[in-house]
Amino acid sequence: MNLQIRNPRAHELAKRLARRRGVSITDAVIAALEADLTAVAEPRPLNQRVADIAAELRAMAKPGGQDMTKADIDAMWGQP
Repeated sequence: MNLQIRNPRAHELAKRLARRRGVSITDAVIAALEADLTAVAEPRPLNQRVADIAAELRAMAKPGGQDMTKADIDAMWGQP
């Protein structure tokens, strides 16, 4: 089976996505279609999407951080 992309804009978008992901155009199109189908099938409210992103960022954070005071923040930005 062949899927032919004849629309120049669609073809350019597929190429750009493929380059950014480092995959073939076919794989980029498949991934984009799967992502869109998932989004349509399982719509989530904005607050849930933001909470999920925050959870992912917390999971990636390295331990050992510290709370910053206003003075620390001012010093970081070069304020006296």
